[in-house]
Amino acid sequence: MSYFASYRQSLEATLTALDLHAVETAAQWLRAARDERRQVFVCGNGGSAFTASHFATDLVKGASYQRDCRFRVLALTDNIGTITAYANDVAYDVVFEEQLKNFAVAGDLFMAISASGNSPNVVRAAEYANRTGCRTIGLTGRDGGRLGREVQLNILAAEPHMGRIEDVHMCVCHMLAYSFMEENCAS
Repeated sequence: MSYFASYRQSLEATLTALDLHAVETAAQWLRAARDERRQVFVCGNGGSAFTASHFATDLVKGASYQRDCRFRVLALTDNIGTITAYANDVAYDVVFEEQLKNFAVAGDLFMAISASGNSPNVVRAAEYANRTGCRTIGLTGRDGGRLGREVQLNILAAEPHMGRIEDVHMCVCHMLAYSFMEENCAS
């Protein structure tokens, strides 16, 4: 079997094993946040930072444009000045948590994306979001890591390969975003 066929086969197996009930629950939580005008926060590092930004864009534009019901989403990864100021002057471990301290209130929704589930800054932000009374969702890989145990809802890509974990996370984000793009607001 070629490398490419093997990669695809492993990716298909990981997608097939995905807990769609957890994805549906995440969609329900997102719908509630949208309908209650709650803030949605999303973050991650590296490739997961871009997935977080992409997901936020899909909700803010794709699932909100020309609609009465609109999402209020911030990708905590997108404020480069704030991130680099905290990373330089305090510590990289606090770059997401400190932003949440400025904006998050009980009832908001926090979604963290971490392939390993062990990114200290993401775990700290999830801990803070829980303490604040936010609903917390994790998109994790491998065994879920610390993040998987910290969040209220973990969507696990049970796969050791970083690329396939990130592929599944992007698929989950597209499933969620497109479920809103392709629905009526009354749903």
